[in-house]
Amino acid sequence: MGTDMGEGTAGKLDAASGVRLEYASERKIRDKNKPHYRLSHWPIWITVFYLAPGPMTFHLFAYGLDPKMGLWLATVLVGTGIAALFGKLPGVEPRPYIIRFTEDRPNPIYRRICYTLAWSELITYAVLNVAGLVVAIFFDTWRLKQIYAAWYFPIAGSIWLLGLLGLLPRVRPSTKGEGDERRYFYGTAWAVPIAQTSALILWKVLPAHQKWADVTKLSVFLAILVGVGYLAYRGVLPRTRKIVPGELAVSD
Repeated sequence: MGTDMGEGTAGKLDAASGVRLEYASERKIRDKNKPHYRLSHWPIWITVFYLAPGPMTFHLFAYGLDPKMGLWLATVLVGTGIAALFGKLPGVEPRPYIIRFTEDRPNPIYRRICYTLAWSELITYAVLNVAGLVVAIFFDTWRLKQIYAAWYFPIAGSIWLLGLLGLLPRVRPSTKGEGDERRYFYGTAWAVPIAQTSALILWKVLPAHQKWADVTKLSVFLAILVGVGYLAYRGVLPRTRKIVPGELAVSD
């Protein structure tokens, strides 16, 4: 029976950079992923695939669930469920795929697809929301729906192309750089959803068509991106510590 891998202690502080790090050889190793671990990762990929059609997702948050998004949700549940049963989603594999962070091992296609899609949503949603707030502030008009319709797929598609070419962290042909690429991904995955959620709350509670309210939304959004990003850079947040190559490790 394998042992669950955790973040362990607070990590060691690198005196030169001030970044928290840990040695791969000191991390606990598991030889299989327990059922609860695999099950807890499935909703992550349900969310990633469900949010893929950006303009439809904008309509979902603005107006609520409609038949098209309901049908898309059912499709995503079936598709990701089948992939999960066969262990073809990151974190849902029967056993960890990456054991050695420095090992030049082929990166499976399912990991490359999943992380490409995740990167595209994290980056595209953040960029478009900032653009929508900037337009609202400087032109006194709210055009976020039109911005999503015009720019979501060009921006997301560009990121999909980078993924296809293997130029994104965790999407490269080899897993050799996982020790650093892992923290880049999780740092972004912490910063953007927290900023998006905060912006959504402010959008609900602050008055519409008020410049001061839009300035507040944009300021909070950017402050969270910078603040959480800095914490991730320092390795303070879970799964953002720099992994110093050692002997064995488990990536998730």
